[in-house]
Amino acid sequence: MKRAFNFSAGPAVLPYDVLQEASQAAMEFNGLGMSIMEMSHRSKEYDAVIKEAQADCLKIMGLSADEYAVLF
Repeated sequence: MKRAFNFSAGPAVLPYDVLQEASQAAMEFNGLGMSIMEMSHRSKEYDAVIKEAQADCLKIMGLSADEYAVLF
């Protein structure tokens, strides 16, 4: 497959392995028999995804969870 690269402002190029993992999660997430887009936002599995993303954002920015919150 030939990949095109977008260098304009806004969307960015993603590594191929990230795209593959996202496409798999869109079909079936963590062996749960459903897509991440189909599960309840109140489920423990989805909550774990959000909490991990929030922690990752704080870590990347070098911020303390005691002083800052990440909202999606």
